[in-house]
Amino acid sequence: MASGSSCSSSFLGKLFVSLLVVTATLSPVFSLPSNQTFRPQKELHKLRRIRAHLEKINKPAVKTIQACSFAFLFCFEYNLYCVPSHIQPAFDHPELKGQKPLDLPESHRPNGYDSVDEETQSIQQWAMSGESCPNGTIPIRRTTEEDVLRATNFGRFGRKPRRMMRRDSEGSGHEHAVAIANGQQFYGAKASMNVWTPQVNPALYGDKYPRFFTYWTTDAYQATGCYNLLCSGFVQTNSKIAIGAAISPRSSFIGRQYDISITDPKHGHWWLQLGSGVLVGYWPAFLFSHLRMHANMIQFGGEVVNSRSSGFHTATQMGSGHFADEGFRKAAYFRNLQAVDWDNNLIPLSNLKLLADHPNCYNIRQGKNNAWGNYFYYGGPGRNVRCP
Repeated sequence: MASGSSCSSSFLGKLFVSLLVVTATLSPVFSLPSNQTFRPQKELHKLRRIRAHLEKINKPAVKTIQACSFAFLFCFEYNLYCVPSHIQPAFDHPELKGQKPLDLPESHRPNGYDSVDEETQSIQQWAMSGESCPNGTIPIRRTTEEDVLRATNFGRFGRKPRRMMRRDSEGSGHEHAVAIANGQQFYGAKASMNVWTPQVNPALYGDKYPRFFTYWTTDAYQATGCYNLLCSGFVQTNSKIAIGAAISPRSSFIGRQYDISITDPKHGHWWLQLGSGVLVGYWPAFLFSHLRMHANMIQFGGEVVNSRSSGFHTATQMGSGHFADEGFRKAAYFRNLQAVDWDNNLIPLSNLKLLADHPNCYNIRQGKNNAWGNYFYYGGPGRNVRCP
């Protein structure tokens, strides 16, 4: 979500699903720090390892779509590959080899799901041109050598930095402004969040656009898990959503607000639903230990990595980059926080515990009304006079 800058919104315990927002000035990919010596053999070995890894994760495609991420009048091009769904990276997993994606559940909306609640949905920019992948394929953003070289550690490419996660969500270098529900058995969750473009480090994608992404881990980022489809795990079933692709439109300060709805309905595996009923794919239950049957904690909110590499707190913004106290059209929000119970009913979440690790850097404020149900504003600018 490189050093010192990641942002995400997350829920379902250790299963993280949300928006990765990446914004910053790009720097040359191939330049070496002044105190490093160029060693041809070492660099050649590294390049061979990178190419072998790319060959593994970049599956053969039946169609290539040249996509654009727009900023003002500029177009930043990247490629989406339409890959047969049964050879996507998930099926490199020993327990999935030779299988095919599951059929979509017949009724995937939890009881009580109200599509009228959905406001204007954010759309992935690549789909605006009318391009699409054929049936039986899924769109995957092509990973390039430049993508891997941006990572500070090739071995950790596509993963978050290692950390130990405690139940209070605190961890070394990671700062949060989150709302937590626990003490029950949860079979899914739902919330709507508005889309912003905060300033953070563009290590994973190399540009400044907010994105719809997934992340999973079973051991607090030690050895398992990854973003999107960069390892075997998440099984994508939708041919019209590109995980990791830019989304648009975005909310603007004192302007119009755009949000997206995320749902994890109850279907044995952890299915991911975007907007008003679009199933994106699922995490097989066997990936997890504590999440095989249900979750005991749901967490919504923002996360930022603060490595203090420059000796100061990171200037990475969370949400809109404005504090929660500023409210609607200024701060980021989550609204209509709900959970799925054992009988597949959507129930409102109450008695939420609010946690802000460093409230002078990022904070959180909750509320409740008839239109938004249980909601909260969250975020902040990062480094400022009260957050040195």
